[in-house]
Amino acid sequence: MRLRHSGGDTVHLGYCTNVHPAEDLAGILGQLDTYAVPVREALGSDLLGLGLWLAAPVAAELAADPALRRRLRTELDARGLEVVTLNGFPYAAFQAPVVKQDVYHPDWTTEQRLTYTLDLARVLADLLPDDAARGSISTLPLAWRQPWDTDRADAARRRLDQLAAGLAAVQRDTGRQVRVGFEPEPGCVVESTDQAAALLSGMDTERLGVCVDLAHLACAWEEPTEALDRLRAADLPVVKVQVSAAVEATDPAGDADELHRWVEPRFLHQTRGAGCAAGGDPADPAYAADDLDEALERALPGPWRVHYHVPLHAPPEEPLGSTLPVLRAALRALYTGPAAGCDHLDVETYTWGVLPAARRPGTDAELAVGIAAELAFARTELVSLGLTPENTVTAGVTR
Repeated sequence: MRLRHSGGDTVHLGYCTNVHPAEDLAGILGQLDTYAVPVREALGSDLLGLGLWLAAPVAAELAADPALRRRLRTELDARGLEVVTLNGFPYAAFQAPVVKQDVYHPDWTTEQRLTYTLDLARVLADLLPDDAARGSISTLPLAWRQPWDTDRADAARRRLDQLAAGLAAVQRDTGRQVRVGFEPEPGCVVESTDQAAALLSGMDTERLGVCVDLAHLACAWEEPTEALDRLRAADLPVVKVQVSAAVEATDPAGDADELHRWVEPRFLHQTRGAGCAAGGDPADPAYAADDLDEALERALPGPWRVHYHVPLHAPPEEPLGSTLPVLRAALRALYTGPAAGCDHLDVETYTWGVLPAARRPGTDAELAVGIAAELAFARTELVSLGLTPENTVTAGVTR
C-alpha cells in the first residue's frame, strides 16, 4: 500500500514474507497466491507492498538470470503486488524447526554475507516499480556480540566498504538506488542506537544506514524520539522501519506461568529488564537474558520486554501486554514533521507459527486474515497521523 505524507513524500507500507517458509522461486510464486493476493483483497486495496525475503540460493539464482527477474516482476505486477524492500537478515532456513542463533550467520565479517546482500540489491533493482524513488534492504547489525574483537570489527568495516562500492555499481548499471539498513537487535554487536552511532557512523550514508525495528527499539528500553534524534546526530539515515511490537510483562515474577506459555524452540526471544535503560551495556546479565526460558530461570528483575513479535492488532491477553505505545510514539516522531522520516515500512510478525497454541492460525486462510488485520491496523495508525492512502480502498478490515 502507498500513503502520501503531507510534505509530499510517498510512504510504502507492506508486510514481510519471512513469515512464510518458501525458499525457491516456485514456492515464492505459490505464496503470492496463497497469502499475498488474499491479503490485498481483504484490505480492499488495488496495490499491496511486500517486503520479500529471498533465501541466499534463490537470491543467487535470480541475480544471475535477468529473465528470471523479469518473470518475478511480471508475476508481481499481475497480482497487484509491488516490492520496494527486501529482508536480507536471515540467510536461509528461517522457518526451520530450530533457528535461534543460526540467524546471525554468516555475519558481516564474511564474504558470504556480502555476496548475498549484493545479490539482493541486483534483484531489487529490477523489481522496483518504475516510479519508486529507491529500494531498501534490511540486514543484521554486523554480528552476534560474541565473539567480537578488533580483528572482526576491522573485517566487518572492510565488508561495509565493499558493500557501498557494490551498491554504487548496481546504481551505475541500473540507474536505481538501493540502500542497506543495519537493524539493531538485542544480543548483537549493535543492539541500541547508542551502539549504532558509535559503530556505524562514518559509513557511506548515501547507500548505508539503519533499519529501525520498533520491537527491538522497545526491548532496548529506548525512547523513540531520543533514539531517532541520536541517529540523526550521527548522520545515520533511517532507510527502513519494521513496524512491530514485542511482549511486555510488568510483573514477570507474578506472571511466570503465563510467560512459560510463550517459551518455544524455534526463535531466540531475548529478554531485557528496565534496568537496561540506565545506559551502559544493554546485554548486562544483571538485566538481560538471551532467551525467555533463561530469563525465567534466572528471575531477572522486572518489568521485562521480550523480543517476541506479536500481531499488532492482537496483543497478548492480560496480565501480559505489548509495546504498542513505543510503536505509536515512534510513528509520531517519524511522520508528524514536515517530511516523512522514512519511506519504507514493513510489518514484520514472523512469529505467527510459534504463538501460543490458542493464538496461532490453523490454516493458510487464517494466517492471511491475520496479516491483513495487521496491515489494516498499521494503515489506520498512519492515517491518524495525517497520511492519506494513495491507492483506491474499497473495503476495510476491522481492527
